[in-house]
Order: sequence, then structure tokens, then C-alpha cells
Amino acid sequence: MSEVAAEPQRLESSDARFWQQLNQLLAWESVSDHQVQDQVTAIITAIVQQGDKALLDYTARFDRFRVDSVQALKITEERLESALNKISFEQREALEKAASRIRQYHEKQKQTSWQYTEDDGTVLGQKVTPLDRVGLYVPGGQAAYPSSVMMNAIPAKVAGVNEVVMVVPAPDGELNDMVLAAARVAGVDTIFTIGGAQAVAALAYGTETVPRVDKIVGPGNIYVATAKRQVFGQVGIDMIAGPSEILVVCDGKTDPDWVAMDLFSQAEHDEDAQAILISQDGDFLDQVQRSIERLLPSMERKDIIAASMSRRGALIKVNSKEEALAVINRIAPEHVELSVENPESWLDGVRHAGAIFMGRYTAEALGDYCAGPNHVLPTSGTARFSSPLGVYDFQKKSSIIHFAPDGASEMGKVASVLARGESLTAHARSAEYRIISE
Repeated sequence: MSEVAAEPQRLESSDARFWQQLNQLLAWESVSDHQVQDQVTAIITAIVQQGDKALLDYTARFDRFRVDSVQALKITEERLESALNKISFEQREALEKAASRIRQYHEKQKQTSWQYTEDDGTVLGQKVTPLDRVGLYVPGGQAAYPSSVMMNAIPAKVAGVNEVVMVVPAPDGELNDMVLAAARVAGVDTIFTIGGAQAVAALAYGTETVPRVDKIVGPGNIYVATAKRQVFGQVGIDMIAGPSEILVVCDGKTDPDWVAMDLFSQAEHDEDAQAILISQDGDFLDQVQRSIERLLPSMERKDIIAASMSRRGALIKVNSKEEALAVINRIAPEHVELSVENPESWLDGVRHAGAIFMGRYTAEALGDYCAGPNHVLPTSGTARFSSPLGVYDFQKKSSIIHFAPDGASEMGKVASVLARGESLTAHARSAEYRIISE
């Protein structure tokens, strides 16, 4: 068997071409090709037109799982309870402990309705309401991510969502007990063993059996991501997620093996994942490269790690803290580890990041599973304008406006002037009707 090697690029901020090289390293195209888009469009159209029949046909075709009705694809309470009892005591305890921490953190994010009353009796405010029903997509097959089930479902339940409908493909009828147990612990209400673009379409438009939802969240392959993009507007979506990313900033005083393994933790997701290390200490970058070479052969997913780090990884030498911060904010990473002596002193300078891990002992992996904050984070530079998934994603807001007669009269005069300035006479006269004659 041939040796695999992870050879991240070496970049230096002092190089005249540095920013150009960094831009090339970061380039990633998230848009699927026309063939994928056409296939997804055809699948969505079939689900809209044929409902359950199309869903059964696609499940038999793609998942090699044939049943007579979509109702037969619904997971029973007994099956969920069985999954919870089948997993080991340690696994169940880990799920429950993680769920408790995730729930506790997200409780802090709950937004509440508010109002205030002006001197003339006018009442203004905002009514916060949870979504009625949310769809959660969970990958199946070789991928098994119970942590994602909890990270998506728990904030929805904390927000007060009445029904969380989970879809998970079951290739050849096989299901992962940890995923089902996580759904039980997280409070998922309904589960169907369907997947792919057809599951997204079923959630977005509804079928005879699958209820239509208000928003779809959760990760998936290129077909799932393309389907989410196409149904957006019919329903809300969380985000179009790109490959996993980690950016480690180190002052050279952390064990290089720790840093190498932190880079591996995201590189092992897939070959498009991106792992980058920044340091002012060139000798430390050499030490980490040696750790990478020594530790890689022991990794189960060494081929994926090697491909990821060779294609999209980098070890970057900078000359100052200010340069390091400039690189962080240009990348706007999904995860950034501040593996430095005084991470708090860096915090104000980090403007763009999905999650910030403070200090040498705070491995990004803790955030993936049990720290508490959500691990569904903006990728591919979208942390410039996006936030982690949270309770606020499952709540919507309505404005409250209640004018007393005097307030309606005074504001009617203002509205009249503005409306007539826009040549909207009906607007103006509607407001003018409420003006009290002096």
C-alpha cells in the first residue's frame, strides 16, 4: 500500500503575491452543475405532481428500499425506544449530557415579545412566534451524525416549534441506532425514512402522507443542497453549507501534535474540507508539519485527510498579530481556534467567524459535540454576514401597531405628505380620513 502524504501549502504574508495566493486557496464553487440541477428539478416536479407515488418510486430506486406505502416509511415510537435501549450505556449518557448542554445554551437565545406605549397612547411592539412545523434532513447510509440531529432539533424545540419532522434515508432498509436515539433524546416528533432531493421536495410541498413544513434545516449531499436552494421561497432554509473549515492561530507554545490533530479533525470530513494554521513562528510551522507527517499514518481516514490538506490546507507565516487578524477576517472561517497565551486580547479583532474557540485546551471537536453552542455554522466566507443556527432561526416576528385617535391624527398628517410625494393617493386619503378636524 502506498504511503499517503499531507502537504499543505506554505504561505508567507511578506510575499508580494500573498493575498492573491490566499484568494486562490479559498476559492470554492458551491453551485452544482446543470446536470445535477436538472435532475433535482425533475425530482421536485414529480413529487409536486405525484406525491406519495413518486416518493415511493424514488426510495425504491435510490435507496433500494421498497414498501407499499409512505406510512410504512414512518418510524414508530417503539422503534425509537428500541434504538435508545440498544445503544450502550456510555453512548446514551453522552447523548443525554450533550443534549442537556445544547438545550441549556440555546435557552439563553430565546427572544420574547415586547411593547411600549407612547405619550399619546400609541402602542408599538413586536410579537415573537415559533414556526409551526420544521423539517430536519439527516444524512443516512455511511454517514451517521447523531450530533447534527441534536444541534438542529433542540433549538427548534426550545423555540417552541410544535412539530419537528425528520427525514433520514435508509439504504437497503438499514438505520443507525445512534441517530434514532439522538432523535428521541432531542424530542423529534415525526420521522420518515426518506432521503435525497425527493425528501426535501416532500417537506417543502407536502404529500398525502408527509406534512408540509415551514423551514428545512440540516446537512446533505449536493442533491440535497441543490434541492434546498430550489425550494427556498416555498419554505425557509437554514443555509447552503460548504465544506468544513478550521483556522488555527498559534503563538508557537501549544503542543504541535495537538495542533496537527485539530487540523485533522476537520480535514477528515471530506477532501474539500479546509484546514489552515497561522503563526508568527516559522519554526513552529515546521514542527507542526513534522507532527502531521508522523500522525497521519495512524488515522483511519488518512487518505481523505491527506487529500484535503494537500489540496486546500495551508501553513501560513505572518509577521504580527495584526496580520494574523487580517487573515482571519479575510477567511471568515467556520471555526477559528485562538491557541494563544491571552485569547481574550484577540477577541475584539476577530470580526468574522462562525465559532471562536478560546485557548489551548478548547479543541474545536468539543464544539462539534457537547460544548453547547450550535455546530451548524456559516462556511465559505459567509460568516461575514451569517450567524450560527440558533433558536432565532425557528422564531418569526410580527410588528404590533396600535394607534389611539390622537396619534392616528398626528401621524396621518405625516403619512399624507409622504404618500402624496410618492403619488399614492389612496394611501394618503386612507391616512387623512383619521385626521381629527381642529
